[in-house]
Amino acid sequence: MNASVLSRDAAETPRPQSMTAHAPRIAVLVPCYNEAPSIAKVVADFRAALPQADIYVYDNNSSDDTVAIATAAGAIVRTERRQGKGNVVRRMFADIDADLYVMVDGDDTYEAAAAPRLVAELINNQLDMVTGARKTAWEHYRRGHRFGNVLLTTLVTMVFGRQTEDLLSGYRVFSRRFVKSFPLLTTGFEIETELTVHALDMRMPIGELETAYSDRAEGSFSKLSTFKDGFRILALIGVLIKEERPLAFFGLVSAVMALLAIALALPIIFTYYQTGLVPRFPTAILATGLMILSVLSGACGLILDTVTHGRREAKRLRYLEYPAPIFDPISL
Repeated sequence: MNASVLSRDAAETPRPQSMTAHAPRIAVLVPCYNEAPSIAKVVADFRAALPQADIYVYDNNSSDDTVAIATAAGAIVRTERRQGKGNVVRRMFADIDADLYVMVDGDDTYEAAAAPRLVAELINNQLDMVTGARKTAWEHYRRGHRFGNVLLTTLVTMVFGRQTEDLLSGYRVFSRRFVKSFPLLTTGFEIETELTVHALDMRMPIGELETAYSDRAEGSFSKLSTFKDGFRILALIGVLIKEERPLAFFGLVSAVMALLAIALALPIIFTYYQTGLVPRFPTAILATGLMILSVLSGACGLILDTVTHGRREAKRLRYLEYPAPIFDPISL
């Protein structure tokens, strides 16, 4: 068979669906809890910004008229009974089938008009996640929220790499392969942190665009507790460092305990060289115990690092099970 026949056969062979450019199916995901004052406007604004998208409102045991208002506004309304934003997002990611997912809070603080830009950024640059970074209106933050966001973002980027300026933004666009391969574990407002750390740890292609951020609608109130949820997010970051960077985590613990053991042992060594006698200080037992624990901690770090490497490979293979779709480029 000559080259021209092979070339003709290849040209006539249809490409798989995943390799054929097509318009994406977009789902707008809106987790809600008592957002009656704002949910109708959120649904209307995102329908205007993304007229081709299906808009899903997942209610999380609201005690007001959120469900009735969202239904009247034309959204597809569903319910998640387990309380917590993480539980709602887990349910949405499991239930809804689409090519692209736009996740946004139902409090009308995020800029719906920016949604096409976020979607275009993801499609045109073949990314897996694009975050709407709240850059233009810091005055709308409570002081504690602003400080906490900067602190937690800095901590995460120091450990996992600097690819985000707004760790806690609830405005994001995801690819299907991200959503369907994400092992979501958290139950509450820590969800944004877990999303970001997962993307950074898996070295996924991600992006970020500035979006406007505004005050809540009159009568709406924040469900986020500055200190309670801040400490929960900080605790989650610690857990994620332990889980995803065990060698660094346990290595640091090992080093701290070794330094303490040496500090406790120095007076004993000094006394021995002065008198030739080994004093029976209680601290000698403590120093020995700390040094043993230091060695064990270092060994745990080495073992768990191997386990984490295997888990990361498994997550990567799961991610690669979903082919990267080819969409027609979007120009704005």
